[in-house]
Amino acid sequence: MQLSIRHFLPRPQAAAVWSRLSSACEPYIVRARATVSPYWQQAADWYQKREPREKLLLRLLSAVVTLLFVYNVLYVPARGWRDALAERVATRQQQVMRLRGMMRSYERLRVELASTQKRTVPGGKDPALFSVLEMTLTNIVGRAKIASITPSEHQVPGGFEQYAVDVKLNEIALPQIVDTLYNLQTLNVPVSISSLQIHQHARDSHSYDVDLTCMALGKTG
Repeated sequence: MQLSIRHFLPRPQAAAVWSRLSSACEPYIVRARATVSPYWQQAADWYQKREPREKLLLRLLSAVVTLLFVYNVLYVPARGWRDALAERVATRQQQVMRLRGMMRSYERLRVELASTQKRTVPGGKDPALFSVLEMTLTNIVGRAKIASITPSEHQVPGGFEQYAVDVKLNEIALPQIVDTLYNLQTLNVPVSISSLQIHQHARDSHSYDVDLTCMALGKTG
């Protein structure tokens, strides 16, 4: 099916446009015909005078020239456009994959930030981590089992204050270890255990020595 400008415009408008185009191009068409016509006629006369075998060879040569023209003018550019389009599509796919990876990373960081904020002590409020841990451990294992409890605090990047308490427990039973870890995770103060080491006691194989560090994160100011 052949399409022309008439198919894309209303009929009255298409007729008017087509008429103006024909009128504008008519002088050039007439001039081109007048210029080419003598040469065309000479070529036709020359062709008619050829032998049948020569005419066959000329047809074959015309077919080869036509194929070369189609290959270089149509096929090669079309293939280049197709390869360029495929490359752009592959690039866009890689960009989409990177974007999805960034979105997953963002979502993971958002969840981690929300979790950290829930475990963060409000700004300007002292969590009294040392007192809370000392009371909790005394109730679970007894004061005699607490070898040492050492508090420390320092600022960390992002406007946070890190409160830490290093605890050493000596000669405690396995159920006491379980109770200690459970109660530390259920304190009102948002405490996390940053390190934990459990060693068998030297004089009693049924008892253990525990080194742990409890940490609370607070906002400065």
